Amino acid sequence: MNSTTWIDVNDLPHSVGGFSLLFCDYLNDFQRVHHYFETDFHSLQQIPKLADRLRQHYSHRSLLVEILTEQNQKFGVGVSTLENIKHLADEKTFAVVTGQQLGILGGPLYTVYKAITAIKLSKQLSVNFPEYKFVPVFWLESEDHDFEEVNKVGILSTEHVPTKIEYLPHGKPLQKNPGPIGELRLDGYLDSFYDQLQKSLGNSEFKKPLVELLASAYKPEASFEQAFAVLMNTLFDGEGLIFISPNDKRLKTLLAPIFQKEIQEFPRVSQLIIQQSAELENRYHAQIKTKALNLFHFFKGGRYFIEPREHDFSLRGTRHFIPKDELLRIATETPELLSPNVALRPICQDTILPTVAYVAGPSEIAYFAQLKSVYQYFGITMPMIYPRASTTILEEKIERIMEKYELDILDFFGDPEKVNNRVIELASEVRVDEMFQSAIQRVNDQVNEMRFGLNYIDSTLLGALETTRSKLEFQLHALREKTMAAQKQKHEVALRQVQKASHSIFPNKNFQERELSIVHFMNKHGLEFVRWLLNEVHIGHFKHQVIRL
Repeated sequence: MNSTTWIDVNDLPHSVGGFSLLFCDYLNDFQRVHHYFETDFHSLQQIPKLADRLRQHYSHRSLLVEILTEQNQKFGVGVSTLENIKHLADEKTFAVVTGQQLGILGGPLYTVYKAITAIKLSKQLSVNFPEYKFVPVFWLESEDHDFEEVNKVGILSTEHVPTKIEYLPHGKPLQKNPGPIGELRLDGYLDSFYDQLQKSLGNSEFKKPLVELLASAYKPEASFEQAFAVLMNTLFDGEGLIFISPNDKRLKTLLAPIFQKEIQEFPRVSQLIIQQSAELENRYHAQIKTKALNLFHFFKGGRYFIEPREHDFSLRGTRHFIPKDELLRIATETPELLSPNVALRPICQDTILPTVAYVAGPSEIAYFAQLKSVYQYFGITMPMIYPRASTTILEEKIERIMEKYELDILDFFGDPEKVNNRVIELASEVRVDEMFQSAIQRVNDQVNEMRFGLNYIDSTLLGALETTRSKLEFQLHALREKTMAAQKQKHEVALRQVQKASHSIFPNKNFQERELSIVHFMNKHGLEFVRWLLNEVHIGHFKHQVIRL
């Protein structure tokens, strides 16, 4: 039996922000969307051309190496990462970048798949084009201020039910804008978080060392950024993965011209995005809902959106107002007080880094489709947008359940009730649907035969005949529902087994990679699970990979 099955994304449920029509065309019919992007990721032969363009416009390598060395040493990286940072001083070295919000304990599985894709793509490009060097870089989304998106870890509980374990600073929800999450300090309420986690995780020989590993990164007084980077570095030890924190005064100085241009010429960027969005929406969807000004301001511990007014600017949710000349002064003299939104973040990233390729998830690919003209506006080379690996891990116990009830994995990527009904039908000696459909058909056939005789005797009887038919059909439908309910009760064991499979493959009616954490699998299969994934996850197929375990 092969350890891997490949599923075309066209065969998976579509959703805006997920496996959307735009994403499917991006993978399988690139010519439909080619004009929204700079290069076709299917053709890696375009990489040297991109690299040469970057060489001509990229000039602050020594500063970048200095900053990255300092940042990564704080994260406790190994020799391979520090060597890759040194390589960035060479004009023939380029970055394969990915990034993500700082989800607690590493966030959803797709964060790991992003890192794996960046690492493997860097190695592949270095082999394919030995005249260049390519290094993997993870952009830490440390400036984001949406705590609700990063404070939960998803696992399957001891009852095999999708469960979110939530960390709350001081034991209660945050009441105000917390500012950049990366700077938020963990506190003693981690003990409660770990207690919940250990109670919810199944018992295994790996639980104790796993929790110790997690606690060595996520510990009181560590920042969210520090904890995330330390854990990811531990998981990918020896792979040379470089981490970059954008919330750095020296890096923001490099971005000052971007901020100034945005303030001086707004709403030009928004107009460009709107123009592109209008064209996209003829067939697809617009991922980014752009704003007049695409910047935030760090103010009194919070991160606030800057909104233009008639003669000045305001910070959303506050009574603080900033004249334009003052905002420009901030952009020039203290740019570390400014932060880009989703529309400008890629521009800032690729101003700081010599990015030849960006590893993106489905929703990111959708918003890059809106940004080609924005890259041109700022005079920056748009990198190749390379799809991250997309994977479902299929455990042996789950596969045995599928085989027992003659189910395919595709059956689970949809409505669980349909799977339940199929299992009930299979497990039952009586085919309820067939029995009742046959009965309803016979009733309708008999009524049709009676219609001719009644019409001949007295046509006014036809109304009563139709009423009788409707009542019979209604009663049969009601009886069918009762029969199905009785059958479900009879086959509770079968349904519990199938529900277990459904929770594993498509938890919360969502893809496993978006709901579950690597922690769930490390607890079951060992601390080297990420090392195993590095070998098993393949890039370059551009399909959804099902890995048997």
